Amino acid sequence: MAEKTVLVVDDAMFMRKMLSDILNKADYKVVAEAADGKEAFMKYKEHKPDFVTMDITMSPVNGIEGCHLIIEEDPDAKILMVSAMGQESMVINAIKAGAKGFIVKPFDGPKIISELEKIAK
Repeated sequence: MAEKTVLVVDDAMFMRKMLSDILNKADYKVVAEAADGKEAFMKYKEHKPDFVTMDITMSPVNGIEGCHLIIEEDPDAKILMVSAMGQESMVINAIKAGAKGFIVKPFDGPKIISELEKIAK
């Protein structure tokens, strides 16, 4: 089976590193990282990853806006929103923007992997 590729998007470098470590250990290949929604969109177009993990609270372009941009480009994009805020409105906005799943920080490795496997189907 081919390695699954991931774009990791978070404004905090330590979060990107933590997610990358989890994904790499689970045989996913992190092909790029981005610090906001606009950078995520550019990297998505460049790398066409199988999955995107997208933080919500970033600036200047937040994760929901970034999700919109990517979904406009590729309606089949598999985006997993990652946020410290579990507010329902955020979840609803993320899903409306085209996200296929949602996970709340703090999370553990198995939870991330199971969410990615869920949205892969």
